[in-house]
Amino acid sequence: MIAIYPGSFDPITFGHLDIIERGVILFEKVIVAVLCNPSKHSLFSVEKRVQQISQCTRHLSRICLLYTSPSPRDS
Repeated sequence: MIAIYPGSFDPITFGHLDIIERGVILFEKVIVAVLCNPSKHSLFSVEKRVQQISQCTRHLSRICLLYTSPSPRDS
């Protein structure tokens, strides 16, 4: 089974990491979907959030990061 964990992760927290680590135990693959909410002011760009998550989860296997950059009209 595959789990999808969507969120803004702005910034990623220990709570987020706890859920990801638990998911890796329970599921074959955990897809972490980094979303951009244009109605919220973000502290970090989507690219920076993906980089932070990648660094924080490098010790875990079976993690897949999924993201899209916001379109210019979402700015």
